[in-house]
This record gives sequence, structure tokens and C-alpha cells, in this order.
Amino acid sequence: MAQQAQAAPVELKETPGGIRWRRWLGLSIPGAIVVVLLVAGIFADLLATHDPDFIDLLSRLQPPVFDGGTWTHPLGTDELGRDIYSRLLHGARVSLIVVAIVVPGAAIIGSLIGMVSGWIGGFTGQVLMRIVDVQLALPSILFAVLMASVFGPSLRNVIIILLVWTWSAYARLVRADVLSLRERDFVTASRATGATGWWIMRKHLLPNVANTIVIIMTLEVAIVILAEAALSFLGVGVPPGTASWGRMITEGREVMIIAWWPIWLPGLALLIISLTGNVMGDWLRDELDPRLRNVR
Repeated sequence: MAQQAQAAPVELKETPGGIRWRRWLGLSIPGAIVVVLLVAGIFADLLATHDPDFIDLLSRLQPPVFDGGTWTHPLGTDELGRDIYSRLLHGARVSLIVVAIVVPGAAIIGSLIGMVSGWIGGFTGQVLMRIVDVQLALPSILFAVLMASVFGPSLRNVIIILLVWTWSAYARLVRADVLSLRERDFVTASRATGATGWWIMRKHLLPNVANTIVIIMTLEVAIVILAEAALSFLGVGVPPGTASWGRMITEGREVMIIAWWPIWLPGLALLIISLTGNVMGDWLRDELDPRLRNVR
């Protein structure tokens, strides 16, 4: 008897629409976390249940409500009796202020230097890139300590330090893209028609490097928040007493043996925001890069 031919297995392929929907669904959780951070920072005064700087020694080191505490202080209190929930909300505001100034400012400075260096080249380009090398070699922590010792801890100094620290990432990557783009046919055609260098950079180069700039900005959000927290932790960031996640960690480490919540809760907030920034940066890179858009 002849053996019956077995049917070949049918391979199910996911459609591009399904892949895109799955990617958008994977962004829902990070997107929700970003919305929560924005709401917490913008409406901290309305959402906070206590004055973040009010000291109540009679209520010091009360545990969170899920660890035997009360709803009066849902996330407990620190060593001075200040409400941790309210301080977390105002700490998110400090992080948002730093991100809103540093990330766009560094993007503008670094992208402009990168485009000019890549387009002009020669001696000018080499000088600009040596400035980038000097910035990379500059010990940022020692620079922060020096500024704090001269001008005192302040949010302004934190912003200046982070601007000096972060713009070089944009300059290097944008310059690499411009070195490739300036040899393309559409740039050569613009040169042949008599277009100036600034017009070509504005009309052709900037739109083509915009994806790179946006991706770096997304990834830099988490880096800037962590850097601000690190500077505050070292005592060279925001002034003492200011509700900042880094300042909360450095104050909470003094009592971490007897109370875990003053240091773990702001540390957990930093961890979640850092992971969210990296996930959103990876997602944005995949969406803006046509070579990765439909890769399963």
C-alpha cells in the first residue's frame, strides 16, 4: 500500500501590522511610567499630602503603610519625620526641571558643533573635535566638586555641570553622520546650484540627522536623572534640605540599618525611571530606523 504523503507544516508569519501593534503594546508600560512621572512632577503641590520640608520629630521613621504604618504617611517618614511620599513627588519635579533644560540644551550645543565640524572639516573641524576630546577627558565629578566649593550647591550649578558633561555625545555621532551625508548626491547637487553651507546644513543635513539626535535625547533622559541624583548624593547637587531623590538617598543611608524605606524608595524610583528611559530609547531607535522597523 502506498504511503500517504504527509502535508507539509504551514508556517505562520506575523504581518507587519501585527509586529507594529506588538511593539506599541510593549511601549504601554514605559509610556504609563513616563506619564506618572510627568504628572507627579508638574502637580506635586496638589498631589502631596504634606509639606515636603516639614520636620516632625515625633513622627520620625514611621514605616510605610504596607509595612505596618498608617495612611497618614503612606510611604513612611524619614529620620526627621518628613513625609517620604511628598518628598518623592517634589523630587520628581527637580528631575523634570533638570531634564527639561539639560537634554534640549546639550542636544542643541552638541548637534551644532557636530554638524559644523563634519561639514567644514579641515583645521576648524579638528579644533572642534579636540574640544570634544578635552570635554571627555574632563573629570566631571571633580569639576562638580570644584564648582560647588566656589559657588555652593545649587540647582543652577547642577544644570551647568550636566550641560558640560553631556553635549559631547551628540557632537561625535552627528559629526559621523554628516561626514557620510556630505558625499551624497543630493548634497552635491545643492552645491552645484550655488547653495551656501548653512542652507545645506539646515535643509539637508539637519533633517537627516534628526533621528539620531532624538534617539540620543531619549537615552540621555535616564543618564541625566541618574547624574543629578549622583551629584546630590555626593553633596554637590541641590542644596541640603531640597527634596531630591539623590539627596534622599544620601540622607537615608545614615539610618538604613534600622529603616529601609528612606533609602530604598527613592532608589527604586531611580531604577524604574532609568529602565524606562532605556526601553523607550531602544523602541524609538527601532521605530526611526527603517532597517529595524519590521524585524521580528
